[in-house]
Amino acid sequence: MHRNYWLAAIAVVAAGLVALYLFSGKAPSSASENRADNRAMVLPFDPQQLVVETARGERSFTIEIADSEEERERGLMFREQMDDDHGMLFVFEEQREVGFWMKNTPMALDLVFIGQDGVIKAVKPGEPMSEALITPGQPVRFVLELKAGIAASNDIARGDRVRHRAINQAPGPAMPAQE
Repeated sequence: MHRNYWLAAIAVVAAGLVALYLFSGKAPSSASENRADNRAMVLPFDPQQLVVETARGERSFTIEIADSEEERERGLMFREQMDDDHGMLFVFEEQREVGFWMKNTPMALDLVFIGQDGVIKAVKPGEPMSEALITPGQPVRFVLELKAGIAASNDIARGDRVRHRAINQAPGPAMPAQE
């Protein structure tokens, strides 16, 4: 009789372990699993430099290109550092009104809003972790995010022209030929 109790106890424990295993895949069960969503997305560096033609000469940046909805939604969230000569270019399907916020973005940024024609329409600051909406006040096709202060230190301003294959090849009005 004592043996039957042991078999029953083992069966109950085994059933509990099986149930735990089956249901643990349905939802995150620990803080470490939830942290996977809090990792910074790092896209491949584009081999071509993005060039901004400023009043004081050309400025070049190595960029990541966010051109899918998922990549644009994630952007530089959770990124804690970035080189001064690096940025992320957001490419939209068409020129339109856009709005950005800095929720889950611990780094202060410059947001450079660029029209279909490659001309900068606005440069706006982004405050870390803020949910305030940042907009250029007019339709744009591209947004370049740089580390805060980089636009000013490189003399990047409204009216400057931005060159990169992602901008030059975007469907829409013809772009001036690139040298």
